[in-house]
Amino acid sequence: MAIRPILTVPDPFLKQVSKPVDAVDDELRGLMDDMLETMYDAPGIGLAAIQIGVPLRVIVMDLAGQDEERQPRFFVNPEFTWKSDELFKYEEGCLSVPEIYDEIERPARVRLTYLNYDGERVEEEAEGLFAVCIQHEYDHLEGVLFIDKLSRLKRDRAVAKVKKLTRDAA
Repeated sequence: MAIRPILTVPDPFLKQVSKPVDAVDDELRGLMDDMLETMYDAPGIGLAAIQIGVPLRVIVMDLAGQDEERQPRFFVNPEFTWKSDELFKYEEGCLSVPEIYDEIERPARVRLTYLNYDGERVEEEAEGLFAVCIQHEYDHLEGVLFIDKLSRLKRDRAVAKVKKLTRDAA
């Protein structure tokens, strides 16, 4: 396993639409293991492959609290089959937009299908933080960042702040 660099705005690579995965094999499991290690190191609760420069429809997630045992989840080729009309607001952040947080409104519940770490097809319903996180990460697969859902002014300020943080770190 390896920790990989996480792309940050305004990197144009983040705006790409990710490609479906043909098969869950050892190479893909290696990628998912690297993604998980990268996410834990950041630290974060979700990461899409595009965020480490791999344009594949793969997401890793772990919603366990700090003092809880890790509960890694893997989503390959996720698709939503239903979204509730009821909406839910949550203050989101993103490893590709460090130190920026804002409230985003999304469907409160979703149903999705995906392949897991072993390539098995799974269908489940998500609500609460799980629903927020899977929708946020799915947006990455479509080339959408959470700041794209903000006003132009807030988005421009967020990008400027991340550019400054990157410059200061270099």
